[in-house]
Amino acid sequence: MNSEAEAPRPPSALAGVRVCDFTGQLAGAGATRWLAAFGAEVIRIEDPVRQGRWDILRGIGPFKDERRGIEFGGGFQNHNVEKLGITLNLRTERGRELLAELIARCDCVTENFAAGVLDRLGFGYARMKEIRPDIVYVSNCGFGQEGPYAAYKTWGPIVQAVSGLTFASGLPGEPPAGWGYSYMDHTGGYYMAMAILLALIHRRRTGEGQWVDLACTDAALTLHGPALLDWTVNGRPSRREGQPHSNRNTSPAMAPHGIYPCAGDDAWVAIACRDEADWRRLSAEIGELWTGDPRYASLEARLADQDGLDAHIAAWTAGQDKFEVERRLRRAGAPCSAVQTPAERIDQDPDTADLWPTVTHTAIGEVRVDGYPARLSKTPWRMERGAPCLGEHNESVFGRLLGLGPAEVAALREEGVI
Repeated sequence: MNSEAEAPRPPSALAGVRVCDFTGQLAGAGATRWLAAFGAEVIRIEDPVRQGRWDILRGIGPFKDERRGIEFGGGFQNHNVEKLGITLNLRTERGRELLAELIARCDCVTENFAAGVLDRLGFGYARMKEIRPDIVYVSNCGFGQEGPYAAYKTWGPIVQAVSGLTFASGLPGEPPAGWGYSYMDHTGGYYMAMAILLALIHRRRTGEGQWVDLACTDAALTLHGPALLDWTVNGRPSRREGQPHSNRNTSPAMAPHGIYPCAGDDAWVAIACRDEADWRRLSAEIGELWTGDPRYASLEARLADQDGLDAHIAAWTAGQDKFEVERRLRRAGAPCSAVQTPAERIDQDPDTADLWPTVTHTAIGEVRVDGYPARLSKTPWRMERGAPCLGEHNESVFGRLLGLGPAEVAALREEGVI
């Protein structure tokens, strides 16, 4: 055996799973991205007439360079690595015939359209079951496919507002702050990925397909944890009045627990004392007389004077490099971490060196994408191929799966079917 030959690739966890994928944006495409990274064949279907406009991420930033257009959107590229891309015009009879043939050869159909879109196109769950009785169909929309709000359309920020997540993130006397990005688009994708895998496991065990109707607003409600129950049982709001510092921990109570300034522009360090042992370690490392003040001798005393305590700690950290504070306190055994910038965490931290792999995109070239924190020793994720250009794999997919030759595919393109 040639010692310089490539080592055999490890097996893929989802090898043999084929997905007919209508997802877009983040909440859907982020779900099937997981499947593709772990070896599923994800065939992404787009509309040739709309030229990629269903998924607005195709043409919006961030961009790698000065090039613009539907093949260069950074968000689309990131959320569709390792997928195959085909186009189908479902307004045409031939396009619908080809989709039916494709569904017959797939294990799962996924989408995050508004409620009822696939049904109106003639491919609701009942029709899918006629094509393939054991099909797994997973839909993900704002309020689910049924119920009083099913007709309403949502985006991640709307989901966050309706579910109460936006209200929970804010200070007393100030408007709700919400999150600075579309949190529930991303998190909705994680829930959808779990739902797909659970349905596929059920099918493998029983031979039964099913329809999984996922409502992103319901997923968001589950993220409140016991806070919502606390309100219904005890009447306590999720934002405590009179508590202006959102970094302070109240359940369980900890002090100090906050973000403190360090030397440099917008440089910060996080420090948290979980118990008296942590406080003793922090006090010993600070080594200043104020740490022995009776006002800080117990948790109850520190909680009573958190403003003064935070001012002392901030004065101590302010003149130091944030990573030096981190090293000192970690060495002493006190919980602490520098607040890292994106460049520090991605480009300079050896702990995350493998979390941003480089893939090759047909139009963009080499580009870095988000990896996954799940490290499977036997069946790791793999990302090498960038997101598909619009219709990039028409010939290969229609040829391999449906037996169409190059001339037939070319004719379909001329007829506006693909």
